Amino acid sequence: MSYDVPEQELMTPGHVACPGCGAPMAVRYALKALGENTVVIIVASCWSIIAGPFPYTAVQVPLLHTLFATGGSVASGVKAGLEACGYKDTTVLTVAGDGGTFDIGIQALSAAVERNEDFIYMCYDNEAYMNTGIQRSSATPWGAWTTTTPVKHPKEQPKKDMVAIMAAHRIPYTATATVAYPEDLIRKVKKAKDIRGSKFLHVLSPCPSGWKSEPAQSVLLSRLAVQSCLFPLYEVEHGDKYTITVWPREKVPVERYLRLQGRFAHLKPEDIRYIQENVDREWERLVAKAKASGQEIPSTGG
Repeated sequence: MSYDVPEQELMTPGHVACPGCGAPMAVRYALKALGENTVVIIVASCWSIIAGPFPYTAVQVPLLHTLFATGGSVASGVKAGLEACGYKDTTVLTVAGDGGTFDIGIQALSAAVERNEDFIYMCYDNEAYMNTGIQRSSATPWGAWTTTTPVKHPKEQPKKDMVAIMAAHRIPYTATATVAYPEDLIRKVKKAKDIRGSKFLHVLSPCPSGWKSEPAQSVLLSRLAVQSCLFPLYEVEHGDKYTITVWPREKVPVERYLRLQGRFAHLKPEDIRYIQENVDREWERLVAKAKASGQEIPSTGG
């Protein structure tokens, strides 16, 4: 299935992201889907730098910077203020990294979505605190190197399942996306725009500096994450209806994804087998949820 990509550009080429960064691509596609009648809230993160130094900005819609812990609360306030002024159709988009979502910002986000506040929250997940020195976050995968989980002591905990946490709030819409599938990402943002209430988008966002990968391979890495089923693309409506939106044409070994990143270079064959077993188990669980939700499972989907 394919979708049209809008031609309108609401990001200029003058942003200051690192080469190969997935975060500006994710926001560029999101703004294509949302259009000009949008207010963007930037939680403290790499995007605080990417947008450019005041008074300049690479984002061609109103933009507000806020603190690490306040993405959900500021979005709630901005939306309430817009509606009080009569701007009921303006979309509020919060953009935050995994640190400001999975960790520091989860309290304000959880409170806001529990109230079903009307905004879109996009987490661009580069799986560590990249802007402050590549420290581990609860989004960092098991076995990964970071500056606070060095090679001799890699991360021992699994990645937090933020989509499951958001779905447990029974919000209208939760979805995953990557920059390797822009049509899928844009379709999901458009769908979220048309839904009243809280919407959460979890976007995998490669970081060449923190992942120790080649900048030119960021889209490839995003695609391999999906095709290996390590980061499946799906959506959850009202907490219980699961739909897989991109099915791997041919499931690839997760090792192909891992070996392109220096942060996993220390992993032994048994470590990779352990990751593969977990990926296979989680994929089977997701397929079962989609099947239980009434989705027809293709012959290559099992």
